[in-house]
Amino acid sequence: MAGVKVQDRAIAASGLLDTMPSGDRTEAAPPPQQVQRLLAHLQRDSAECRAGIAARTNSSLLADFLIATPQEAHLPQDVFPRLRWGGLYVFASDRRRQVEQLARQFEASGFALETHPTYIRSGYAGLPIPLLSRKTHYFIARKTQLVPPGQYTDRFTYQVQLARSPDPKEPWVVHKRVPSLASVVARLSRKFPEIPLDVIERRARKFTDKVFPTFLTREAAFLMILQERLPSGYARRVPRAIKVEKDERGFVQELWMNWLRNGGEPLSQLEFAHQSADLLRMVHDIARIIHLDLRLDNFVITNHGVGFVDFGSAVRDDENLSVNPLLGSLFEELMRTSQIQRMLNQMTLSGHVTSDVIRHSHQKVDKAVDYFYLAVQFNYPRSNPDLIDLIRYDPQSEEAQQLSLLNAEILRPRDPAHPTFRSAKDILHGIERLQLKLKRRHK
Repeated sequence: MAGVKVQDRAIAASGLLDTMPSGDRTEAAPPPQQVQRLLAHLQRDSAECRAGIAARTNSSLLADFLIATPQEAHLPQDVFPRLRWGGLYVFASDRRRQVEQLARQFEASGFALETHPTYIRSGYAGLPIPLLSRKTHYFIARKTQLVPPGQYTDRFTYQVQLARSPDPKEPWVVHKRVPSLASVVARLSRKFPEIPLDVIERRARKFTDKVFPTFLTREAAFLMILQERLPSGYARRVPRAIKVEKDERGFVQELWMNWLRNGGEPLSQLEFAHQSADLLRMVHDIARIIHLDLRLDNFVITNHGVGFVDFGSAVRDDENLSVNPLLGSLFEELMRTSQIQRMLNQMTLSGHVTSDVIRHSHQKVDKAVDYFYLAVQFNYPRSNPDLIDLIRYDPQSEEAQQLSLLNAEILRPRDPAHPTFRSAKDILHGIERLQLKLKRRHK
């Protein structure tokens, strides 16, 4: 922590006291000993804080735990971009009123208070003796929103945030709901400023009345299918629907899911590829679902392994979308405009994709769309900032080079009309052969 000399080696080694950039130094901060005692208190009282304090932090990565005093940049706009979704932030000060005022700012800025303003005492020889004790005031806030209130991004369309749960085993869950008409109007107006407001409002109403409820209803159904069909080890790696709320038409308006929190031990690039292909094989062949949006934004790495989220664009592998005019038109548009389809088109035109199986999936609802993008990401496994510190990646390593060769054979096979890799299962077996090859080579 800038301006605080840390004497406790364990705390200093954690990097927690220098993770926030220096800010206004005019206000008094608790002495180093009091900050250390606060951290020790949090370690004793909270397993999550204990894990966050013990974790190795890096200023270039998103953190799961941050702490600051008035001497550092400590406002919500300073903290939000530094903290992982669901991460904890602690603010400590000698001034009760400052802690209370700042806590209110955080509550209005995409955070929820995990611990409301309180204090610990530290007195002579560390004993909390009344009158002789000095108070360290603090609060703990959890980052619950994906983007700060009032900001918009093309990445997120629904209103998605962490919400409290009455279940002590899962105190926080993911709450996904159809966005309000006003928020969709604001988003569209910002993206298409040249379109008249009345046209924007009609389009926004179509989204909130039909499009978003349709996809959210489908997502809730697919989560049920995944839990019913996947073996338990794989079912833990996709979301589980906890609760739904429907409107009078039967469309889902709000969906609560368990939180697949990023964390755990980092995976090698090869193990990341193996687990991803293995899960996709199960989703395709056992659950018989096509995801259609396997960007790294929709990957997680939890203690249970690599997982997939956001099944809102998914389809059943035997689904006839043409029988529903609305679905047919929505997916036709999706297959023309999605990021994955645009990349497939570009890579086909440039000659980076020659496999007939993959090329023929262009602008189609097809399993090849999933394993095409999965293979592309084997070579770029850290483009999602949430996963940077969870995947060990060295582009010069032998495994990276071997995966690059495998990627080339998937996308540009020697015989494009008869490619070796025609499914997620084929890719999984290719990775397993590569693992065995590298294991033998390093015996």
